[in-house]
Amino acid sequence: MVNFAILVFPLAAGILAGYALRKRWHANLTKVTFAIIIVLIFSLGFSIGSNNDALSSLPRVGWNALLMAVLSIAFSIAMVKLVSRKVNLQ
Repeated sequence: MVNFAILVFPLAAGILAGYALRKRWHANLTKVTFAIIIVLIFSLGFSIGSNNDALSSLPRVGWNALLMAVLSIAFSIAMVKLVSRKVNLQ
């Protein structure tokens, strides 16, 4: 429960700050956001690389993730084609 609070409180504070300051302060945080994402990706890679169990299960997890992505895309395309034929969008 503590981990949930650690994630939700900063998110809620950011939403409230953005809502309160939306007309007074327009910040371009694209570069800051990009830099933070790079640091997060690096720390995730470091965490995986330093954990032998996670590193050894990476190929299995990778294949599962690839299979899920391919099946999601394939079924999405199939459903769009099916629905577009039924609705006569072609």
